[in-house]
Amino acid sequence: MALPPILIQNLRLPVVASPLFIISHPALTLAQCKAGIVGAFPALNARPESQLDEWLAMITEDLAAHNAANPGRPASPFAVNQIVHMSNKRLEHDLRLCVKYKVPVVISSLGAVPEVNAAVHSYGGIVLHDVINNRHANSAIRKGADGLIAVAAGAGGHAGTLSPFALVQEIREWFDGPLLLAGAIANGGAILAAQAMGADMAYVGSPFIATEEARASEAYKQAIVDGMANDIVYSNYFTGVHGNYLKPSVKAVGLDPDNLPAADPTKMDFEQAVGGAKAWKDIWGSGQGIGVIKAIEPVSKLVDRLEAEYTAARTRLLL
Repeated sequence: MALPPILIQNLRLPVVASPLFIISHPALTLAQCKAGIVGAFPALNARPESQLDEWLAMITEDLAAHNAANPGRPASPFAVNQIVHMSNKRLEHDLRLCVKYKVPVVISSLGAVPEVNAAVHSYGGIVLHDVINNRHANSAIRKGADGLIAVAAGAGGHAGTLSPFALVQEIREWFDGPLLLAGAIANGGAILAAQAMGADMAYVGSPFIATEEARASEAYKQAIVDGMANDIVYSNYFTGVHGNYLKPSVKAVGLDPDNLPAADPTKMDFEQAVGGAKAWKDIWGSGQGIGVIKAIEPVSKLVDRLEAEYTAARTRLLL
């Protein structure tokens, strides 16, 4: 099954930038789109909720102006992440704004809801749903999602534990629609590897934390540059849902990252305070692929590097 045009046209690379909680905002999203990949942000990053209207107006107007001024190289589309878990009291409000502005791509997380998919389809948008196993993938497609984001082991933030090989091949046994892969993808070779495995596109997050446009503290950005795969800890202690976090940020708030207790998964709180520290703000999410990130740089330079590495990897395979 061919990818929908929206995931092909105007893209330099087969990449969707993952929506980074707190970190992604219009400046980062616009830079990603103008660099030639799908830019994204979580609706919940706009606070108060009225700010989402302002952000969507800003992004759509800025991209329209950019495209008018650059007809030979128009920007890629953007995506908005919607948390569809019942704990998100803003979902109805935020979804109405996505419909109002005809957001091209909606990324749904933590639950598959047919009504969300129908709302996005009403204006011609598409829904990509992130999943950590084959059962969730089946459920999402049955409920009307257009495509899937396979969040494999090593992905930043909330992530699964399955090998990307296992997860992609199980999904491809029955699903031939749009499939993205997330999990420690931080260079162009990994993007190509995701496609070789059977995914259509890569879902890239942590490298964009260490960009000039990211809304992250300088200490957080530098920790991404300095970090390696063994600096990541996987725990559900901070939100009730398992995720990957930077050990130095855990140590900085007085906790032992190697001896974290388990949380009650029935009491999810995505921003709860733990010993005075807040998840995402003080406890920093990150994927395992950060060992190849060597500098804080503009989004444009990062995408240039990814494209050069992707091209070089393809060339090596053809030799």
